Order: sequence, then structure tokens, then C-alpha cells
Amino acid sequence: MGQRRTDRDQRRRSLGQNFLVDRQLIDTLVDELNVVEDELIVDIGAGTGALTLPLAARGARVWAVERDRVWAQKLEATVPQWSAPGQIRVIRADLRRLRFPKEPFRVVANPPFNLTTELLGRLLDDPTSPLVRADLIVQREVVRKHTAEPPRTLRTAGWAPWWRFTQGRRIPASAFRPRPSVDAAVLTIERRDPPVLPTWLAADLPELLRPAWQPPPKPR
Repeated sequence: MGQRRTDRDQRRRSLGQNFLVDRQLIDTLVDELNVVEDELIVDIGAGTGALTLPLAARGARVWAVERDRVWAQKLEATVPQWSAPGQIRVIRADLRRLRFPKEPFRVVANPPFNLTTELLGRLLDDPTSPLVRADLIVQREVVRKHTAEPPRTLRTAGWAPWWRFTQGRRIPASAFRPRPSVDAAVLTIERRDPPVLPTWLAADLPELLRPAWQPPPKPR
């Protein structure tokens, strides 16, 4: 009979958890974000606080969003030792139903890989939102897909008039626990200023493009 999975293992599998554990890499990543004191950053999939706590240490206000009740409770217990009162707000929520801030904010996240598409839609479908920038740790192939020029997918083409996509640092699978089957990378998304098109076109643009959409051939 096989070994019975622990509650922790069950949660990791069901919630798609892959936590960053390479402390040196985490510090390098956070340093590269050029955090501005008192800016608001939403950390989606906060988990152990691997990104939350260094972001707060550099002066940011942080919403630490975590779906797993166990990790949310542990983070709540840890926060008072690492930050000023009110600097970190722990929110137990599913990213698909999270209410984002109404003031200008950034997103820094190591989200579950299986929810990348949903997260991108929530962040980018409405360019009138106060999102300024997002730095997302996602599968490396996903980063390549969204940063290709010209866009390789209809959805990326529909976002491109309002958002700029760039590829950041590669993150090896060995930097995570449990270890995923593929490497990751940082996908940086910045608001275009000025935008290429007016924001009122955003909701309909993918359907307007669809009849003529021909994705460019993949490079050999």
C-alpha cells in the first residue's frame, strides 16, 4: 500500500502550490523590482510570505493574498514580527474573486501555474483599472508566448494596445518546493502611456480582430 498523503501534500496538489525557497534569488528578484516606499503591492499567492516580507522590508504596503487558510493563518502570525502595524494586510481569498484596490497598485506574484490565464484576464481585460505594473512568476513558456513580437495569441493581441510585455529573469525549477516539472521566468507587464487605442475598445477588440486573425508562424 502506498504512503498516505498528508493534509499539507493534499493542499499543495489541489491548490497548485510551488513555493519559492531560494533566499538569495528572492532577494535579487525583489531588488530588481525597484520598490518605492509606501507604494501598494498586491502579492497574489503569498504562501509562506517569501515575497511579502521582503517587499514590506523595502517600504511597500502589501496585500498578501492567500487562498490556503493554513498558510494565511501562519502569515498573519508572522507579520507583526516583520512589519509596521498595518503595513501588511493578509487577505484569504481566491485570486479569481479578489477585489483589487481602487488606488494605483502593482502586482508581484508567484501564483499557481494552473491559474495563470485567469489571473492575466483579471488584471488586463479592463485597462481602466488602476493597475500600474505586474511582475508575475509563471512558466517560462508562458512568458515566451506573451512577449513574442508580433503577438502569437489573439488574447495577447487584444491586450497589447494598453499593456507592454517583457521577459525577465529565468527561475530554475530547483528554486521551488515542491519542484515543478519546468522552469519559470518573470513576466513583467507595464501600462502603456499613452495607450495605442482608447480604453473603450478593450472589451470588443478580440472579437473585432478574430475574423482576420492569423497567428504568426512559430520560429523554428
